[in-house]
Amino acid sequence: MTKARKNPHLGSRFSDFLDEEGIRESVETEAIKRVIALQIADAMKKKHISKSTLAKRMHTSRTMVDRVLDPTRESTLGSLAMAASAVGKHLRVELVG
Repeated sequence: MTKARKNPHLGSRFSDFLDEEGIRESVETEAIKRVIALQIADAMKKKHISKSTLAKRMHTSRTMVDRVLDPTRESTLGSLAMAASAVGKHLRVELVG
């Protein structure tokens, strides 16, 4: 005799759960943004680049730099690419799968 599961998500894939909740795309987008923001912040720290200096290199405001470094805020690919370039990195976007 099989016992009914108390939690229907137990043993399922996390991506399936996110799909069921209708939040997979937003969760993945925020995760990617978090990683990029952390990588930019790490490069800034290693190269001793302040937010003000980064803003000057990007020809933008410090507020825009704060937005790029905040994974919960919207940023365009262009802004992320400019920030990456300003710390001596390149942003690469590709389709997989």
